[in-house]
Parts: sequence; C-alpha cells; structure tokens
Amino acid sequence: MSRNPPALARLEVRGLSHAFALTTVLQDIDLRLDAGRVLALVGPSGCGKTTLLHLCAGLAVVQAGRIDNGFRVPACVFQQPRLLPWKTALDNVALGLKATGVPGAQRREQASSLAARMGLESADLAKFPHQMSGGMQSRVALARALVLEPDPLLLDEPFSALDIGLKQELYGLLLDHLESQRAGVLMITHDLMEAVRLCDEILMLAPNPGRILRRFEVERPLRERDDEFVYRTTARFLQDPAVRYGFGLDGPRSSADHLAAPARRLAPAGGC
Repeated sequence: MSRNPPALARLEVRGLSHAFALTTVLQDIDLRLDAGRVLALVGPSGCGKTTLLHLCAGLAVVQAGRIDNGFRVPACVFQQPRLLPWKTALDNVALGLKATGVPGAQRREQASSLAARMGLESADLAKFPHQMSGGMQSRVALARALVLEPDPLLLDEPFSALDIGLKQELYGLLLDHLESQRAGVLMITHDLMEAVRLCDEILMLAPNPGRILRRFEVERPLRERDDEFVYRTTARFLQDPAVRYGFGLDGPRSSADHLAAPARRLAPAGGC
C-alpha cells in the first residue's frame, strides 16, 4: 500500500491564537508545512507547543485564525507510548489499520512487515505492554503511526525520555520512513540537537503568550548531518538572541520586539 501525499499537499496555519479561560497560550501563529519537509517547534515548557500540535492534529477546536490541512492521514506519536495494555504489540501496531477498515489478514501482514523494519521480532509482537521494555514500547508506538503511512506525522517529543543509543536508532528509522513516503512531519521538542539533526526548518517559540520569535532553515540534507555538523550548528543556534530569549538563558524576559527577524540559515562556519 502506498499513499504518498500529493506534491502540493501542505498544512498551513494563519493568524492562530488560542486561550484557556483568561490565559492566552498562543498568539498570532503563522506556519506552513509542505509534503516531504520536517518542521520543528522549539521552545521552553509553557510556550504552547503541545497546544499548537493538538490544534494541527484536529484534537482541539480552533478559536481564532485558521488551519488549512491539505494532507489526508494525520497520525500522532506522543511522549508516552500510550499502548493499549490488553493488546499485544502486533495488535497495537495494527490498531489504526483496524480503525480505518483494513481487513484482519491484511492489517496483520502490514503491521508485521512494518514492525520487522522497526527491529521487532515475531516473539516481540506477541508481548503485552507490561512485558516490554521502554524502548520496545517506543518502537511499537512509532510503528503504530508509521504503518498508516501518515501525512502528516505529528511528533510530541516521543524521543525525550529515551537513552541516546535508542534515540539514534529511532532517528534512523524515522529518516527511512521520510525517504520512502515523502511525508510532512511536524514535531515539537525542547532538544535543539534533535531539531538540528532531524528538521528542515525550526521555529523558535517564546512563552506568555506562545508566539514565534524566529525561523531557521537547516540546509544540509538530513542524511549528511554528522555529529560534528549537529554539535557546531547547535552551538551557533544557542548564541542567537531569539533562542537565548526564548529559553530565558540571560535572565528574566522582557519585550521581544527587537528580535523580529526573517528566516536564517543554519550552517557551521568553515563550510561544514
């Protein structure tokens, strides 16, 4: 089965604002995600990243502004795996296929094939969540989303609690999927290195209320971003005034008006 998104598919957010009671959590957000692109929302806790992701996923109702979604099959991966405890790994992977009406034999075949590419063996697929390690649960959760061939794929910090070795492994599996499906990906993270390693564009958000301070483009192809590139680019990223302001690295935040600037391209000095 292949459901590559149309070449011009995109998710576009215009003038989006959102509040909980009297507290404005998002203010005047504009962004665009095209097919085949990876966009990161980076910022501290409380800047509205998760709320924005939920709005884009259709899990919350838009209050002000608009979201135009030209994609067809959104899927989310959350920080916690959220597996159904009474179902095996295979049944958890196949859950979305069942919800979309794929026949039993076909969905088990698709789920097994995708799970194998994720490094899950037949014995693993017979396990229930309480029998799995945290890393295995994360693989199952990612496989559950990827088996749908999602467009877009929405990631709510699914790698944040994992050790560095497992992170690198899941990064590779995600890149394999991006290359084969050309799906758009919207991810939220507070890990700058993760954003530099995985994303084409990075939006830096600040809190109170959540708004976009600056946009960065990372030009090097994803497969060519070695550790040296990631470390150097992240170090430069951390010196940008908008990033320092957004994370409160230089003390209490005041007005950010002076930080408004067009998109910047991220690449280390010396042509690396």
